[in-house]
Amino acid sequence: MITFFSGVFLIIVLIFVFYLISSIKILAEYERGVIFRLGRVLRQPKGPGIVLVFAPLDRIVRTSLRVEAMEVPPQDLVTRDNVTVKVNAVVYFRVIDPVRAVIEVTNYLYATSQLAQTTLRSVLGEVELDELLSQREKINVRLQSVLDQHTGPWGVKVTLVEVKQVDLPEQMIRAIARQAEAERERRAKIIHAEGEYLAAEKLSMAAEQIQKQPVAITLRYLQTLVEIGAEKNTTVVFPVPVDLLSSIKSLVENAGNDRRPA
Repeated sequence: MITFFSGVFLIIVLIFVFYLISSIKILAEYERGVIFRLGRVLRQPKGPGIVLVFAPLDRIVRTSLRVEAMEVPPQDLVTRDNVTVKVNAVVYFRVIDPVRAVIEVTNYLYATSQLAQTTLRSVLGEVELDELLSQREKINVRLQSVLDQHTGPWGVKVTLVEVKQVDLPEQMIRAIARQAEAERERRAKIIHAEGEYLAAEKLSMAAEQIQKQPVAITLRYLQTLVEIGAEKNTTVVFPVPVDLLSSIKSLVENAGNDRRPA
């Protein structure tokens, strides 16, 4: 009889030891455990380290506090200037309140993903294409603010939103290329006109200086001859002053007038 009770006691002790061992849960440094005791949540999450969960009275839900990177699938949307584009993005967020992340929403990962898709379509639908392409940082901040405002009651903090890629229609890409080419041509013409204007100013100043010192034009003739003769070529240049040509023209006209009959 004593042996029977001893065996039963030993079995009970072994069951109790195994129950205690199975009740031990180890949570990593980045994990927190939300405990439900008889269906009611304990307001203070457990962890990290060793946590005792006495089933079936207790139930634990593990929640990670690490930053999650979620890719938003490509979304077809129409910008404010009626251009159809396809945009995808990536959202970085983390849980800051494990209790609310468990009891306020069924699946915070799925809910955040759906909210990011709808927010991406609604926010980018209010901007023009040029703003979407050139002011990416401003749009990212706006998306992050809108998402964080809606996920705050869930205990989720959106830390960063980045628009990854904007896919444009083929005809729009060609139109943008033509616009960029026209812009470059406009800038080239303006730069060329500014160069001509500056060159005309410098030539005018040079003409005024030469007019003060007429011998300077002769020096320019000689310098030009030196530059031409620096290379091996058969070009022969005779500098003829313009005044000499004017004098010859006057002599020819006078000679023609003298030959005419009275």
